[in-house]
Formats: sequence, structure tokens, C-alpha cells
Amino acid sequence: MKQNGIWIASPVDQGQAAVGFRQEFCPAKPVRRAVFQVSAMGIYALYINGRRVGKGVLTPGWTSYSHRVQVQSYDVTELLTGPARIEIGLGQGWAVGYIGYGHTNHYFADHPSLIGWLEVTYTDGSTALLGTDESWDVYTTEVTSSEIYHGETVDKTAPTTFLGKAVRSDVRTRLVPQQGEWITEQERLAPVEVIRTPKGERVLDFGQNMTGYVELRIRAPRGSRVVLHHAEVLDRDGNFYTGNYRSARNENIFVCSGGEDVFKPTYSFQGFRYVQLVEFPFDTVDPDLFRAVVVHSDMKRIGRFVCGNEKINQLYHNILWGQKSNYLDIPTDCPQRDERLGWTGDAQVFCRTAAINYDVETFFRKWLTDVALEQGRDGAVSGIIPHCLKNKSTLVSAAWGDVACVAPWQMYLAYGDKGLLKKNFPLMKKWVDYIHSAGPEEYLWLGGQHYGDWLAMDGDPDRCEGATPTDMIASAYFAYSTGLLIQAGEALGEDMSAYRRLRERVVEAFRARYLPDGRLRLVPNGWKEGDAFPPLETQTAYVLILYFGLCEEKDRQALADRLAEMIRENGTRMTTGFVGTPYLLHALTENGYNDLAYELLMQERAPSWLYSVCHGATTMWEHWNSLKEDGSFWSTTMNSFNHYAYGAVFDWIFSVACGVSPVSAAPGYREVNLAPRPDRCLGFVQTSLETRHGCLRVHWYYKGDRVYYEFEIPAGVTAHLRLPSGYAADLPAGCYHFAE
Repeated sequence: MKQNGIWIASPVDQGQAAVGFRQEFCPAKPVRRAVFQVSAMGIYALYINGRRVGKGVLTPGWTSYSHRVQVQSYDVTELLTGPARIEIGLGQGWAVGYIGYGHTNHYFADHPSLIGWLEVTYTDGSTALLGTDESWDVYTTEVTSSEIYHGETVDKTAPTTFLGKAVRSDVRTRLVPQQGEWITEQERLAPVEVIRTPKGERVLDFGQNMTGYVELRIRAPRGSRVVLHHAEVLDRDGNFYTGNYRSARNENIFVCSGGEDVFKPTYSFQGFRYVQLVEFPFDTVDPDLFRAVVVHSDMKRIGRFVCGNEKINQLYHNILWGQKSNYLDIPTDCPQRDERLGWTGDAQVFCRTAAINYDVETFFRKWLTDVALEQGRDGAVSGIIPHCLKNKSTLVSAAWGDVACVAPWQMYLAYGDKGLLKKNFPLMKKWVDYIHSAGPEEYLWLGGQHYGDWLAMDGDPDRCEGATPTDMIASAYFAYSTGLLIQAGEALGEDMSAYRRLRERVVEAFRARYLPDGRLRLVPNGWKEGDAFPPLETQTAYVLILYFGLCEEKDRQALADRLAEMIRENGTRMTTGFVGTPYLLHALTENGYNDLAYELLMQERAPSWLYSVCHGATTMWEHWNSLKEDGSFWSTTMNSFNHYAYGAVFDWIFSVACGVSPVSAAPGYREVNLAPRPDRCLGFVQTSLETRHGCLRVHWYYKGDRVYYEFEIPAGVTAHLRLPSGYAADLPAGCYHFAE
């Protein structure tokens, strides 16, 4: 991309404080059009004559900065009717400040830097250009401290001090036009309650766990302070609790000017439901002074769902808010603690659900570009994208790196863009080739370091990996990703014969090792020939075998029967973690256990989806038992109350309970399978999806002993209907009613 400015920085290192770059511009003639393009290593905010420009916040967003950084373009024509004072505030952001657990500082850059240029076209056709260079003045700002994890200090009494002229900055990255969605302010939530805790803390409850920040409007004596701390939950005694934030302070400090002040962070954000007023200038707290501002990528809501069961409706609410909270420019694991990273495993298990709730094609187009840019020459894909941890060698894991195949294929199914699939086909191919060469055996992925069935309930309670052997999971995903690659290649007209043979051999090797005689034989981690072979079976192992099609058909039912038996033996509860849970209900439904799938969905004892709902959750939790029955917490080291991965269950609700799934031969819902599986526990279901072809609607409900169905199919779409009675038909566009 052509750039008409140079990278500049402050002549004086201001540490965590934001600085402002200033320049004057006076149009020589009437302006026809004026466009300002800006980017930064850090986070910037553009102002003209004191007015914030653009709808975006936290710009330029988070990319793999060593490879590229986005440039935002602003039409500022209406702001250049006369002399203009241009100011660009600059904070550390993800690129420069502390990022990643373990506190990696300056991972992408040593200091914040800025680049921008104003292109003006006058009404007579002549042009003018103003770019960033060493002539720009640099000043201190009222933001005296700012960090992504630790929050922001805004001091309205701080003097504005001239620091000198800007200096040239040696930034080595590529500028690219804005590719992702803008990060924007969304809803504004009023406090639902002002709480005085048993410890005497003054706490605002906004009623919803979320990502964003608090906006405060206040008139208070000059120099008085408002200090806000943030939390997701209260402890068992009702006191303010921040132990699960680890080292992230999430502290915003506002120093009042003495006049009417409006405060909110510019270069930071928090994950929270509760806000403690650690310092406040008045004895009485007026809740109307405060609003929680929800911030996330500006995705269009395309999916809707409601049913007759309020707990399932709350679960759906929690899934939506988990996605909104963690789709802030990249798919993060959590928005609150000293992490907030683009974990690829979380992204791959949830991406199909994500594409039902919101239009995330642009969101994933941008993030998958970074996945491809950071893919190793050998095809390896890190567990975190953008990568920002010091030790890269431990982060290539099955089910995490498989996002390279899963996400492009799911985006293709959801939206039908063959161009996006083609762009990511090399990413997919290189990942499968990497697996093929990763282990000591050609057709199994053995060895290496993996996250396993993360947070499963069947392993050592002090460990996170679950009991399912990582070699088994890795080899299962070897077959799965190879299958997705084959489908993608065939959709693109590629010759996939070599990969079809590869998958056949992977499946053969998998069966020989894990399914001799058609029965499960798990090889524990670290097992060697000659060692005693303890019996081991896990729900996740059965789920992956069934869902990924790794068994012979003659053995399928017996394996499904054993999975169902294990679930019954555990009190009709799952023990699966991040790897097994997304496919669990599908594996049951596809093998004759749809009633059991519904029982699991409706289970309220931990581990279950409704356990958190019954305990007041407003977002998805990281652990099945993040909050235990006795009110204690799972841990302080890793216990997010806003972690979307287990929200992948909505894919089953949408595709099985509602009955809607795309046809891979006609992606983007150009053809759709309609096969609802009603159950009285839901009462009724109403769902809709804004596809690329129009709005698809499904409604079923009970009257007495009969089930009634209503379908609306948009123009140009064919629906392949199959009802539980066995009735089947191909339906063109229109509205339909059935009863059985």
C-alpha cells in the first residue's frame, strides 16, 4: 500500500503514558474531498479540532504486527471547512505494552509509533497532502497511564507539556488497508443495583458480564479521584472478587477537572460485570452517572433463537454474550485476565456456532490471514494467533492448529465464498502436510506436546489435559483435517486423489492402533511396548471416533452404545472437555441416542451446560465448575467466567433441535437440510437465519399429541425436508406448514 507519511514517535519515552501528535492544516481552497489514513504500532485516536473522528475504537486493531498492520481510512471532508488542528493520541496497546501471560513487554515493538497522511482534493481538481514527519509537535496528554491488562488513568488536571518534535521511527512491517470489522462501541448498560458488600465495598452491578469499559459523567471538586476496579463475580459471601484476574489490575483512575467531566478509557478495555468504587468523591452513589459500554467487532447479528424453556433461552443468551465478549478483533479465549489471546483451539471448536449467530466472514477473513502469515515454513500453526509468547516450541497442538482446516471450511459452508476458501487452501494443505511429517509414524500423529481434551472432567483434578491420550486425539484430528482438506480441494476443482489415499491410510492406521477387533484400545500417554496396559476409555475418545467417522460401520453401534452407557453411568453427565464437548451431542444423535442428547442438554448438575445457568451465569464459563456447589472457585490461576468454547453446543441446537444445516455441495445455505428433532423439554422453537439468499425461518410447537411445523424458505433456496415421521420432500422457496 502506498504511504505518504513516515513512521514517527515521541522524542521522549513516556512509558505507559499516552502522547499526542499535533499538526495544523488550513485548506487553501474549497474542499471537494478529504481523506485521512492512519495506523500505529500501539493504539491511536484521531481528533480534528477536538472532535473524535470515526466510529472505531482501539484502532488499528490487533494483527500479527511483525507481518502487517491495518490502516484505517476516514472521510474528513466535513471537518475541513477552515483551519484544522489535527491531533493523534497514541498509547501502547497490544503492540508495545504488556501482553500474554507471563507479561511479555514490547513483544512487537519497543515504543509506540504512528503513521498517517491527509489527502485533500479541492473543488478545482488540485490536491494537497499532509503526512506525518518530523515537523509534528508532540505533547503529553491527560492519559497518564494505559495498559491493556491494567487499565487506564485519565487526569483532567494534568498539564499539557510540549515534548519536542516527532522523531523518525524504524518500523519494519507492511501497511494494509482495514481488512477486519471495525471495533466499535455497542450497547450501553445501566447499573441494575448499587451493592454494599459485607466488607463494606461499594459495588455497581451491571447485570451482565461483558467486554468494554465504564463511562462516567460527573461534576466533582478539582483533583478528586474516582478509582474503579472490575470483577466478573462476587465470592460466596457476596464480596468483590478479582482473584481470577491474576495479575491484571483492570483499574481505571479518573481525576476530575472541577467541571463537567466525561471519562472512559481510550487505550484499554476490561472484562467485567461488577465495578467497585475504590475511591469516589461522594458518600452517595448515583447509578445514573455510570454506563457500561459494550465493545466488540462490529458484526451483524444474523441468527435468532427462542424456545419454550427459559433456561435454554438463558443458555443461548450466554452463548451470544460470550461471543460478543471475545470477538474483539480476534477470537480471544477470555476478555478479563492477563491473557485475552487468540487461542486457535477455542476458535476452531466455536467457529460454526459463531457463523450462525453473527456474520463473521469478514472477521475470520482478517484473522485467518494472520494464521496463514504466522504458519511456519513446515506448516506448523501456533496455539495462539497473533503469537506473543516467548516460547513458540510448545504451542503446536492437535485440535488447536487444526483451526487451519476447520475454520476455512466452516466459513465456506456458512457463506459460500469460494474465493475465501481458495485463499486459505494453501494454509489447509500445509497444515495437513505438517501433521503427515510431525511424528515418528507416517500415518499417525504420535508424540509432540498437545493440550489434549482441555479441562475435561475425567483426568487428574489438578491437571487440565483430561484423560484422553493426546496421541489418539492428534491422530483423530489428522484424519479429520485431511477429510476437510479433501472436501475443500474438491470444491475448488483440485485433484485430491493423493490426499484421499492419505486419509484412507490414516484411518487404517488409527483402527489398527485404537480399534483392534472394533473395540476401543487407548494407549496411555507415555506408554511403551512391554509396559503393562491399564484399561482406559473416555467419552471423548468415543465421540471423536464416531463423529470423525474413524470406525468401521459394523462397529459403530456398539461404540455408540458404550458411549451412551458411560454417560448413564456418570449420572447422565458428560466428562468431556474442549475437544470432545462440541461433537458429543452430534455423536449421540447420529447414532440413535437423540433422547439422551436432549437429557444431557437439560442436565443441571455439573458438568453440564445448565449448571452455570442455574448459578446465575450471564456468559459461558471456562470450566464446567468454575463456581463450585459450595460457592468456592475452581482456582485462581485459570478460571474465566467469560469463555465461549462450550457455547459450541448451539450448533447442535440449531442443526438438530431446529433442524437447519447447510449442504456442502451448495454452501451458504443455497441448499439446506431441514430435519428438526422436536422434544417437549423445549416446548417450542422459533429460529431464523439471515443467509446470503434471504431469511430462513423454522418454527415448531406442540398442540396436544401433535407437532406442528412452519418453514419459510427464501427465494432461490431449496430445502431438503425430513420430518421425524419419515416424511421427506424437496421444498422450493415459500412458506410451508406441516403436522404429525
